[in-house]
Amino acid sequence: MVILHIKRGDESHFLLEDTVQSPVEEVLNRVVMIHNGRLKVQRICSEMELLAEHGPALPPEMHGLTDDQIQDLHLKDDWAEICVASGGHTENKDPCGRRNGCQPLEKMQEVIRKTIAEAKGIISKEQVKSNTRLTEQHICDALDMLRGAVMIVYPMNLPTHDPIREELENRESLSGTQDQKYVLEAPMTQLWFAGKEILCGKKLLDYLGKNEKTKVIIKVQKRGQGAPSREPVLTEEARQALMVAEFKNREELKKLQDDDDDSYHNSSWADNHQLHRAFQGLDNISWKPH
Repeated sequence: MVILHIKRGDESHFLLEDTVQSPVEEVLNRVVMIHNGRLKVQRICSEMELLAEHGPALPPEMHGLTDDQIQDLHLKDDWAEICVASGGHTENKDPCGRRNGCQPLEKMQEVIRKTIAEAKGIISKEQVKSNTRLTEQHICDALDMLRGAVMIVYPMNLPTHDPIREELENRESLSGTQDQKYVLEAPMTQLWFAGKEILCGKKLLDYLGKNEKTKVIIKVQKRGQGAPSREPVLTEEARQALMVAEFKNREELKKLQDDDDDSYHNSSWADNHQLHRAFQGLDNISWKPH
């Protein structure tokens, strides 16, 4: 199985294992699915961090309003009495006015935070360094973990308008948000290898060869953005190691130049006639005026 090191720009994202016999279309769809799945997990984790701090989301019409404005407009959060955290809650008002301020108790907060850490670990870019391949199942496992934590803390589930529930039920709307810029669509996505676009309608072996035991860098680019930048000749680690070695060499040369001193010629051990004078008893003679 060939290992594809997926990058966007110069940033590593994940490793994908496949066979060189796979059609490019299938590989592209897998890359897009896993990439978007990672983004979904990250979005849910960000919202769940807010959930642990400030409770479920308020209805959209109440977002950003003060208590006085809510009272003047006769608005009410009907979900507040339904979506109650296990064990109760404490008050922790949301400064952004997006959540109802009913913070779960410390034990339930710990459940949420622990699950967030585990889910982030599954999709972490650090998995590339440990040579761990990412699959669609990993994404599903992370989403199931997050869904399970929500149901533990909120047995009656979250409000239908809560971003976490929308994400878990695939009802999220990212239009007009910054997150939309990072989401990929297969028809508008290109894969590049060694400065060449990997075209649909062919197989990976047409670009990578028939050797399955290889590891290559594949860059993901949105269609119309042109060819991605080529990989540097040296990795960042190799470049830093080279700079350290160069610095040590310069320090050694500087030290040798500082030691290039001929003052030792005035030392007694460098005198060629010292032994001769010692035999004649002429050594260590001092002269004093009378």
